[in-house]
Amino acid sequence: MKKVALLFIAGSGLLYACSRVPITGRSQLNLIPEATMQSMAVQEYQSFLSQNKAISPNSSKDAEMVQRVGGRIARAVTTYMNQQGMGNEVANYKWEFNLVNDKAVNAWCMPGGKVVVYTGLLPVTQNETALAVVMGHEVAHAIARHGNERMSQGLVAQGIQIAGAVALNKNPQAQNVFMQAVGIGGPLGLMAYGRQNELEADHLGLIFMAMAGYNPQEAVPFWTRMANAGGGQKPPELLSTHPSDERRIQQLQKLMPEAMKYYSTQR
Repeated sequence: MKKVALLFIAGSGLLYACSRVPITGRSQLNLIPEATMQSMAVQEYQSFLSQNKAISPNSSKDAEMVQRVGGRIARAVTTYMNQQGMGNEVANYKWEFNLVNDKAVNAWCMPGGKVVVYTGLLPVTQNETALAVVMGHEVAHAIARHGNERMSQGLVAQGIQIAGAVALNKNPQAQNVFMQAVGIGGPLGLMAYGRQNELEADHLGLIFMAMAGYNPQEAVPFWTRMANAGGGQKPPELLSTHPSDERRIQQLQKLMPEAMKYYSTQR
C-alpha cells in the first residue's frame, strides 16, 4: 500500500509539477512547493550562520568581492527571468551573499538565493572572474531548481509522504534529505547533484556570469585548477555521480561561443 501511495503522489505531481529549466529547456519534475523549499532554506541558512559567522564586507575585501559578484549575477539573472516571462520564479528571492572562514574548497546557493562562499575556495579562484564562475554555477543550481528535483527523488526513495510537503520543514528526516539535495557539506564538485545537474549548472552558470559582464572564458582555466587541486583522486566518470574534469571542460569549450554572445552585449 505504501508503494502504491507514493506512486500515486508522484503521478499526481506530474499534473502540477512539470516545468522547464531556463535556457536548456529540459523538462523536470518538482514535487515540492517552491515556497516550502525556500522556507526550509531560510531555516537551515540561519542555523548555518549561527554556527559559522559571516565575514563582514566592511572589514574584508574578499567578503566585499563576494557580495559584489553575487549582486551582479543576481541582477543579471533577475533581468533575464523577467525578460523571459519567468520573473515570478525569482520574485520571492531574498538574495544574500556571505563569505565564511573555512578551509573547505566550497560554495553553495540554497533555494531563494542564500549563497555562501568558503575562504578555502579563494586560493583556487585567484581572481574575481573565476569567483563569478563558481557563483554563477551555484546560483544556476537554485534557478534550475535542482535542489527541489533531487529532494523529490530522495523523499520518494526514503518513503516520505510528499503529500505532506507543507510540514516537511518539521520532519528531521526530510531536513536531512534537504541538506543533501542542496549540496551543503561536501567540497565543491562533490555535491549531491548528479552529472546531469552539474553539467546543466555549468551551462546556466556560464551564461549567467556572461550576462553579469564577466568573461566566461575564465571558466576553463578555473576548472583546470580545480582538477589539479584534486590531485587526480576522483574516480572515473562511470563510477561517479559527477562529470569527469575532462568532460566538464570539453562541454565548457563547446558552450563558449554561446556564452560569448551574451558577454559581448555587456562590453
